[in-house]
Amino acid sequence: MEQRSGLMTAILGQGKNMVDSGEGATTSRRSRFDAVHKWAATAAAVGALAFSLYTFTELQKKPETDVWLPHYLRIGLEGKDTHFYVQPLVSTRIKTQDVEVIRDAHFQLTPTASISSQRRPVFYWKEVGTWNFDPAAEWLSYKWSGDPAPFLVSQDKPQQPIFLFQADDWSFQPGRYEASLQLSRSGNHDPLTKNFCLIISKKAADEIRGGAGQRGIYFFRNDLPKFNSSRKYSGCYVRETD
Repeated sequence: MEQRSGLMTAILGQGKNMVDSGEGATTSRRSRFDAVHKWAATAAAVGALAFSLYTFTELQKKPETDVWLPHYLRIGLEGKDTHFYVQPLVSTRIKTQDVEVIRDAHFQLTPTASISSQRRPVFYWKEVGTWNFDPAAEWLSYKWSGDPAPFLVSQDKPQQPIFLFQADDWSFQPGRYEASLQLSRSGNHDPLTKNFCLIISKKAADEIRGGAGQRGIYFFRNDLPKFNSSRKYSGCYVRETD
């Protein structure tokens, strides 16, 4: 009986050791899992915080606003007043909480070279408008759409207004002109400025003056292949029919 009792005790003890060993292994695995889980959760939280800080920082940045000129510019003469139409693209490259406010638009035109002594025109921003094209008559007309006023620019809402600038009692003479479009911004921001050149041939000047009574509008381009090979015309806006 004593031998049986000792044997049972040994078996029970061995079984208890096996149970303790299994529980220890389970506890060890659980501890490792908990540690990995806590590390992953901490890493995710740090990542989320870093992303939030980055997003907040980006949103606090000031808008970076750019302006691009189109390949087309249009010129007209109404009575004795010269009209200059330009439709730039104004956009913001960075998404921010702030928006850009364009307060005013200015246009300058300076005769150069052989016509540098000509009276310099004084253009002012008269209004903004829209284009209407009659395909049957192949005639482009302009229509008023708004008064000159500040406008907002954001990444989600780029702007492409059609500016009409007018110079009273002035008309083009054949020659080369240096021009600039300047958009004033709110705050202490520097204005956005685009410089370009314009070449008016005698044929184009006569055409513009001849259409004054009909309120004719004539386009000029800066990307015509036949002019890009010439140093005289390269990069300048030129009448296609020249």
